[in-house]
Amino acid sequence: MLRGLTTVSFYAADVAAAASWYSELLGTEPYFTRPAAGPPAYVEFRIGDHQHELGIIDSRFAPRPRPAEAGGAVVYWHVDDVEAAFARLLGLGATAYEKPVERGPGFVTASVVDPFGNLLGVMYNQHYLRMSNR
Repeated sequence: MLRGLTTVSFYAADVAAAASWYSELLGTEPYFTRPAAGPPAYVEFRIGDHQHELGIIDSRFAPRPRPAEAGGAVVYWHVDDVEAAFARLLGLGATAYEKPVERGPGFVTASVVDPFGNLLGVMYNQHYLRMSNR
């Protein structure tokens, strides 16, 4: 039934600021912006080995009010060095949600709350590397 990750959606009250922050983090600009002129209500990045989509949506369009604290599901993005990625995220202004933890041989996770209130996970995952042939 579930065949693969298509889009991860984050919300931000200031989409332009979030797009700028994620552009700095990812080293690339959004490939899609709506509307094309004026302040964006939605931007989308394609990132990683499989070009997964990360969308940032204006908080006005959230299906329900956002909770005061970050929580819920954590989507983990594979990184080659969790400690370095975690440190970089903190250096860019994210706050620690869970410091790096080894979950077992070949599996390390960490997570942060970005400056816009979204939960962002990073993970070293040996299965990801095998599937990506890297």
